[in-house]
Amino acid sequence: MTMWVPLLAEFSGSRYRAIASAIEAAIQSGALLPGERLPPQRRLADALGVTIGTVTRGYAEAERNGWVSARVGSGTYVKSQTQNNAFSLTFPADETAGVIDLSLSLPPPHPLRQTLLSEALLALSQSAAALARGVTYQQAQGCHEHREVLARWLHTLGMPLMADELLITQGGQHGISLALSTLLRPGELLAADALTYPGAISAAQQGHLKLVGIGQDGEGMRMDLLEAQCARQPPRAIYLTPEQNNPTGACLSESRRERLVTLARRYDIWLIEDGVQYLPAEQRGTPLYRLAPERTLFVFSTAKVLAGGLRIGVLRAPKSLHERLATGLRAQSWMVPPLMVDVVCHWINQAAAEKLLTWQTQELAERQQLAAEWLKDFSLSGRSHSSNVWLALPEGSRAVELCERLLLGGVKVSSAEPFCVGSTPAPQAIRLCIGAAADRSELIQALSIIAACLTERPLAPVTL
Repeated sequence: MTMWVPLLAEFSGSRYRAIASAIEAAIQSGALLPGERLPPQRRLADALGVTIGTVTRGYAEAERNGWVSARVGSGTYVKSQTQNNAFSLTFPADETAGVIDLSLSLPPPHPLRQTLLSEALLALSQSAAALARGVTYQQAQGCHEHREVLARWLHTLGMPLMADELLITQGGQHGISLALSTLLRPGELLAADALTYPGAISAAQQGHLKLVGIGQDGEGMRMDLLEAQCARQPPRAIYLTPEQNNPTGACLSESRRERLVTLARRYDIWLIEDGVQYLPAEQRGTPLYRLAPERTLFVFSTAKVLAGGLRIGVLRAPKSLHERLATGLRAQSWMVPPLMVDVVCHWINQAAAEKLLTWQTQELAERQQLAAEWLKDFSLSGRSHSSNVWLALPEGSRAVELCERLLLGGVKVSSAEPFCVGSTPAPQAIRLCIGAAADRSELIQALSIIAACLTERPLAPVTL
C-alpha cells in the first residue's frame, strides 16, 4: 500500500496546521478511509522534510478537531464520522429523525419509570425531612439513612453490602473516576480488559494514567496474560466488569476470579469491580468484593435498573479508603445532592419498583431471543438477560463500513473502536444495545435491517 503523503503547499498556515488541514481534506475526499492508519510520524516527517515534532503537532491538531484518534503503542487512525469518540454520546434531543439508536446501553423504556419518578417528587414535596435535607449540606459520603436504604435494596438484588461500606456517588461514571483519582497518581499503570467500557478509558485519560489492555476470551480477562504483565510491570489497579464485559458480554469464570485475587494480593494491586450493567442474582458469580474485600472497590448505579437520569450510585470500598475517598468527593462536588438520593430511596421502597425490575428482566430475555433468531446465521455473544449483544462480523468484513451503511438504513450501532484499550487492534465487530429500542416491534425492525445489511452483499474487505 502506498504511503499517504500530503502536498503542504496547498494549505495555508504553519506546517503543523497544514498537516492537520491536509488530513481533514483527505478524509473528506475519501483519500483516507475510516479505520485507516496514518503514516508513522517519523516516516511522514522524512517524506515531508519536516521535524517529527511538526508531524506530532499536526496529528494532535487533527485529533482535537475530531478527525483521527491516537492509540498508545499502535498509531493514529482515521475516525468514522458517523461514530462517536470514546466517550461522546447521542442523546434523545439530538437524535436523527427516523433513526433507531442501538448505540447506547439503556434499560428498555417503560411508562412506569416516569410514573414512579412523578410519585416520588410529589411525595418529597410534602416531606419536611426531605425538604430540609434538600437545602442543607450533607457529609461527603451521604447521610447514613440513605446509605441504609440503599444497602437494604442492594441486598434484595443479590448484592449484600453494609451501609458503613458505602459512599453515595453521582452515578457509576462518578464512582469510577473517584476510585481512579483516589488510588492512582498521574503516570501510574491501570490494567483493564483489552476491550472495555469507554467511560473507564475516558476517566483514565483524564487522570493522565497509563492504560494497558489485557487480552480476553470467552471467560473474560486471561490470567496468564495478566500474570505476564505483572512480571514486567505490575499495575497499580485493575478495572474490570466481571459479570459481563462491556462490550463482549464475557463473564469472568470463578477459577479466574480466584486467580485474579491471588495475583492482586501477591503484587499488591487494587481491584475496581464495575457492576453497573445489571444481571439477575442467579446469573452473577462471586463478587470480587467478597473474595478480596480489603482491596476491592465496587461500583454500582441506578442507571440500568431505575433510570439513567437519576445519576445516583454507590461506591463500596474498604474502610481504610473512606477518608481519602470522602476528601476526593468533596474536592469534586462537595456532596451528592440529597434531594436526588431521596428520590431514589422513595422509588425503590415502592412495590412497583420490584414490578418494574421483574418486567425489565423478562423483557430483556425476550429481546435477546429476538436477536438470536434474527441473527442466527452470525456469531453472537452476550448474557441472556443483558441489554447488549456483541456481533462478530464475517471474516474480511469492515465494522466501520457496516456501521455507516446501517446508519443510512436507519439504525445506529457501535463499532469496536471506542472500547479498545491502548494499542489493542479493533476487532471487526459491533455492539447492539437491544434494550434501547422503544419496544419489541422497533427492535425487530432494526434487527431486520441489520440482517439485510449483513447478507445483501459482501462488506468491503479490510485494508491491510
